[in-house]
Amino acid sequence: MNEHSRHYVLAAGGTGGHMVPAAALAAELRRRGHSVALVSDDRGVRFPGLFEDVQTHVLPAGRFGKNPMGWLRGISQVRKGRAMAMELYRSFKPAAVIGFGGYPALPALLAAFRMKVPTVIHEQNAVLGRVNRLVSGKVDAIATSYEEVARLKHKHMQKAVLVGNPVREAVLALRERPYPLLEEDGIFRVLVTGGSQGASILSQVVPDGLALLPVHFRRRMQVTHQARIEDIDQVRAKYAEHGIPADIATYIEDMPEQLGWAHIVIARAGASTIAELTAAGRPAILIPLPIATDDHQTANAKEMTAAGGARTIPQPAFTPTELAKQIQRLGLDTVGLENAARRARQCGRPHAARDLADLVERIGGGTTGMAVAGGAD
Repeated sequence: MNEHSRHYVLAAGGTGGHMVPAAALAAELRRRGHSVALVSDDRGVRFPGLFEDVQTHVLPAGRFGKNPMGWLRGISQVRKGRAMAMELYRSFKPAAVIGFGGYPALPALLAAFRMKVPTVIHEQNAVLGRVNRLVSGKVDAIATSYEEVARLKHKHMQKAVLVGNPVREAVLALRERPYPLLEEDGIFRVLVTGGSQGASILSQVVPDGLALLPVHFRRRMQVTHQARIEDIDQVRAKYAEHGIPADIATYIEDMPEQLGWAHIVIARAGASTIAELTAAGRPAILIPLPIATDDHQTANAKEMTAAGGARTIPQPAFTPTELAKQIQRLGLDTVGLENAARRARQCGRPHAARDLADLVERIGGGTTGMAVAGGAD
């Protein structure tokens, strides 16, 4: 490590939406010679391929649902997690703690406040999440992925810095590849993905919707469809019935490669999905998850849709007929699809990891360790 190297703690909930941007920042900070530790839950520290060579720590993290009876246990878990985080900070001496949302980030940030360690939070969605809302008044900076972020209080906006949502290097590399050539008699590739868990609604609607497209398109279509395990047989039978070649899997391991070849993507509107679509420049039909907290997926889809890089269909209106109609409005000709791809790409923020690391270094640059305050109470 060089003389300017520092230690940073990244705290994130264990879902891909939190872990992927945290991993991208970790890679960038380590490239700059810094040391990084991860604080998460059991899922996060086991997340495949992201933090395998980074020191990881599991902290208790209470959840606060609608039932107040569970709050006492939640508060107890948070206090326990905060004490463990403070113990970590005494030995690791972080220059800053960076929270990516999710309940496991809360005790790590509370410990940082107590020990006067500088803090940054990163919000992946277009609506500030629960934990980030809770701590936004006390953190030193709020890194955002969108120009407009709902639920961010006006008095905290001066702390907000637009950086974008970091994506994996393999996805970022697609930005340098041209949109795949769509020839008159060539293959038309469709990628269908419902996020890490799949989405049954996509399996129910998409095969029948694609079957309604003009016959000359249907005959040269190749579909890659991620489906839940309980839906696979039904989805396979539907594509076979319509004569549409399709590869169906519960998990797509080579997602960056599939995204690179896709002419159009049909997907949920999670933060990581939008970040990857706009980084790569791929047109999309987006079906926001209706039960997402604060309807944040609908908010995520707005910028890309307004730019002309996507069409959004609310789930109650998501029928085979509507899907076919919106695909045709997006464009079924080379010019239309290439225009939509260009507009999607213009929404991308390819330097998100770099800009977030710059912010983190700036916030954490004034300390070589931290001021050690009193113990846990």
